[in-house]
Amino acid sequence: MSRGPRTGPPQRIRQYPPSLLVRQIIDMLDIVFTGLIQHQGRVSHLESTGEAGEAVVRLSVEVPEMERPAVGDSVAINGCCLTVACEPHASDGAVRIDFDVVPRTLELTSLGRLSPGQVVNVEPALRVGDQLGGHLVQGHVDGVAIVEEVEQSGDDVRVWCRVPAELSAFLVERGSITVDGVSLTVTAVEDDRFCIALIPVTRRDTTLGGIEPGMPVNIECDMIARVVARLLEARGLG
Repeated sequence: MSRGPRTGPPQRIRQYPPSLLVRQIIDMLDIVFTGLIQHQGRVSHLESTGEAGEAVVRLSVEVPEMERPAVGDSVAINGCCLTVACEPHASDGAVRIDFDVVPRTLELTSLGRLSPGQVVNVEPALRVGDQLGGHLVQGHVDGVAIVEEVEQSGDDVRVWCRVPAELSAFLVERGSITVDGVSLTVTAVEDDRFCIALIPVTRRDTTLGGIEPGMPVNIECDMIARVVARLLEARGLG
């Protein structure tokens, strides 16, 4: 006996709380950051080391008032996820952390342009139970953008950056972007350029307070924008 059409109320699609979906995304990722800078460090050493390989660069950063990480822990330096290479040393209220930076990382990021004494943004990897702020950041730098314009009117600072052409598809107005490890919102997009607004606390607590035209900055595009772009490309719609 066949059944007639359903006449009752339409069946509701089950929805999950956004916090649960975010946690599921985190569980799928090995390492994640938030783009909320917790510390600023200073480069104390940057040179090739024969111990790790001639093409590998040993980067040492001194970070005040930071909990000492363990060997093998992940720490983002200017938005680039690096692994602690040896036991950190603590002295005078600061901890010195050593990283080995491989050629591919030097090619894709601005880390090879750092110099001793330069200040960098530092964020330890997110731990279970930590507050989720900013947006989900993997620490996988997509490329280096060049700062083109810095416009300031009182406390309002707008910065225009130009990205490599292959990253322009991932720029979304009002979407998220990571600039030198800092979680920011894209306020405008023009082809391969994007604009961000820097509020006073961001300028005070991160290296972006000293941003100037011509400076290179590490860029990580929004994770969701990348996934959507790849799905559209796979379906022939990109």
